[in-house]
Amino acid sequence: MKDGGKLRIGTRAVHGGVEPDPSTGAIMTPIYQTSTYVQKQPGVNKGYEYSRTNNPTRAALEKSMASLDDARHGIAFSSGMAAISAMMQLLKSGDHVVCSDDVYGGTFRLFDKIYRNYGLEFSFVDTGSIKTIEASMTPMTRTVWIETPTNPTLKITDIKAASALAKKRKALLVVDNTFMSPYFQTPLRHGADIVLYSTTKYIGGHSDIVGGAIVTDNEELAERLRFIQNAAGAIPGPMDCFLTLRGIKTLHLRMQRHEENTRTIFDYLKSQPKIKKLYYPGDPNHPGYEIQRQQACGYGAIVSIDLGDLDSAKRFISGLQIFTLAESLGGVESLVDHPAIMTHASVSPEARAALGITDGFIRLSIGIEDVNDLLADLKRAFERI
Repeated sequence: MKDGGKLRIGTRAVHGGVEPDPSTGAIMTPIYQTSTYVQKQPGVNKGYEYSRTNNPTRAALEKSMASLDDARHGIAFSSGMAAISAMMQLLKSGDHVVCSDDVYGGTFRLFDKIYRNYGLEFSFVDTGSIKTIEASMTPMTRTVWIETPTNPTLKITDIKAASALAKKRKALLVVDNTFMSPYFQTPLRHGADIVLYSTTKYIGGHSDIVGGAIVTDNEELAERLRFIQNAAGAIPGPMDCFLTLRGIKTLHLRMQRHEENTRTIFDYLKSQPKIKKLYYPGDPNHPGYEIQRQQACGYGAIVSIDLGDLDSAKRFISGLQIFTLAESLGGVESLVDHPAIMTHASVSPEARAALGITDGFIRLSIGIEDVNDLLADLKRAFERI
């Protein structure tokens, strides 16, 4: 099955992009652990020359990723950051990017500490306000880069409105859709030009691979990105592609359980008096709730809380037994992260303060364990404060 067509995402997750191996009939895509391919004559081959350029296992993953988003093209990379870097390589010195202010710390670090050195300009703004995006654009703006929800304060951007503005100003709209996954949100349907994923997270889903992917319907962009993928060489190995494909097959099941658990945990957290501030897009009081409800079919599995100070945050974290203190998110296991010290340490203290990422701020990635055990774990942790 080469594409998902009109099939629902649960079927596309299992079958999209995957065909039985033509030589053996194997129902699962083999791990083509090879660096090169035999040519019958110079330039005469079976579609593969060198595994940096293409590999059958990677090709299956790329078709599967495209199918999940009902897109025409998928391009796989060795990490989410490699995918982001490839996007930046579409630009040239002097080009300007408007970016969500509350992005993943690694994205901010790449833009601010590396690509600024190559002449690219960045404005980090609250993209939840379309007027703010427009006011930040210049004649050299070539890309509007949004996370929605953002990491870690879970701000929401109206994808359709941002797309209309970007097109009006002849800029590309790029959506990092890692937090939602294509199960809950498909930004191409709302006008995005590029959708980007860290497949390390929900796509792979088992915390055993690092990877990234880009999907698009734009033929020209796909061709340029494939050139960058081959020329720069930040490609995933066949084993990582195989493991990501395996993870995709249960994406719909995992995302359902992730969100079921998260809704239950949110209901508990909103009545917890020790929390100073609670962040979840599924909260009817969240300022982006209505937009999220309209552009997605779910609210994800990330909840952030502010406990007021570093001592309370440390006491809370030390009281957890099931939630594991670690960077990353989106695996089957529940994780707890302290952004100010961990994932967003590259963001200046002043910028973190402006975003609300205080020393008491904690991000919870809700896994698929038994929710009653997770609730008991949280209750134990709150007793430590």
